[in-house]
Amino acid sequence: MVEKTMNGELPKISEDNRKYKFTDESITIEINGEKHTLYRIMATKDIVSKYGTVIAKKGDLGGFIEKEDNLDYHSNAWVSGNAMVFGKAEVSDYAVVSGNAEVYDYAWVHGNARISGNAMVFGKAEVSGNAEVSDYAMVYGEATITDYAWAYGYARVFGMVSVSDNAEVYGNAEVYGDAEVYGDAKVYGDAKVYGYARVFGYARVFDKAKVYGYAKVYEGVWVFDNAEVSGKAEVSGALVHGKAAITEGKWTHGDITEVNCVKEAKRP
Repeated sequence: MVEKTMNGELPKISEDNRKYKFTDESITIEINGEKHTLYRIMATKDIVSKYGTVIAKKGDLGGFIEKEDNLDYHSNAWVSGNAMVFGKAEVSDYAVVSGNAEVYDYAWVHGNARISGNAMVFGKAEVSGNAEVSDYAMVYGEATITDYAWAYGYARVFGMVSVSDNAEVYGNAEVYGDAEVYGDAKVYGDAKVYGYARVFGYARVFDKAKVYGYAKVYEGVWVFDNAEVSGKAEVSGALVHGKAAITEGKWTHGDITEVNCVKEAKRP
């Protein structure tokens, strides 16, 4: 619930901060049993994007931050709408957090990154480059999303995961553990990629498919239905679907289904 600060005690602000000021509009939230009081900010100069467009004009109200450390005032980063940044989280460079998004704990959003909608970035997660996290997506743990990667829908990206290049994770998909998704790969639907798995190139993992262990899928492979690729298996240029369960070997072409799965996949 948004309130007015009656006693006039606002967070400290640096003398050379010409970018924004705190208003008396505040909100108190509780995360993991710890309360945080955040204050709405107001731009005291025009905030310009990396490409020269105006993000906020002087006098525009922004979102909520807990303290000056949450929003770098030397940069053109901004927090708008009802977005919240608190804890030891930081938004810097040209990054923008908007909508009802939340960034907290030790999370770092920088570069030209965009966090919007009802997205949440927390833990020690890092979003940078031109990456985007939107809708109801959650990025946490020590996960990193960078370059032009995008997490959206109800996606969950967590652990030590890296999502980069032009990769996308969306729908109800989960990428976790030490997995990497990169290139032009897409993970979506109810798919899961975890362990030390690598999904890259133009690979697609979707429906209720799983890729895990030390598996690698790449070069246009599609893994879908209830199929699984695990162990140290490598699959490229194939369709893996049905109830296929590849656990070892390399497969570079073909239509792998519940009939020709593990044994077929051992062929060179």
